[in-house]
Amino acid sequence: MKKRAVFFDRDGVLNQDIGYLYKKADFVWMPNAIEAIRYINQKQIYVFVITNQSGIARGYYEEEDVKQLHQWMNEELAKYDAHIDDFFYCPHYENGNVEKYAISCNCRKPKTGLIEQAFSKYEDVDRQNSIMIGDKLSDVECAETAGLRGIHYKGENLLNLVQCELRNRNS
Repeated sequence: MKKRAVFFDRDGVLNQDIGYLYKKADFVWMPNAIEAIRYINQKQIYVFVITNQSGIARGYYEEEDVKQLHQWMNEELAKYDAHIDDFFYCPHYENGNVEKYAISCNCRKPKTGLIEQAFSKYEDVDRQNSIMIGDKLSDVECAETAGLRGIHYKGENLLNLVQCELRNRNS
């Protein structure tokens, strides 16, 4: 049976965007983000994060820092009976300082590689009824190119937005 998914951009949607976030001490959840994730979990819908992390290619932090932050996010969410099913991130930036990451890739949004990685790993995802929420138009473009409904998040109540969108998608 196919299962819907909600794809979130990370910075500016789930947490405050301070630019090149990699330390948990600098992490601040956006209002209602935890509640939105818990609501989605209760509906038995996948929660995925897809995020560009060009700070890796720029040499500001390491891939391991991103992985540790994502693990910490799930540890924090667990305190509220919530979780993110998986994280997909792009470490690349064509003009980066770290040679192995300074490439043109298919995973840097608005390209769809991160979404396609999720569909490859989770073959039961219902693409037609899944959504992506991002704070940049490139997130919406990425979603729509991948066949998802893209929602441009502008700082409104994330729980209300998620509830409304999922109702409109035959929850």
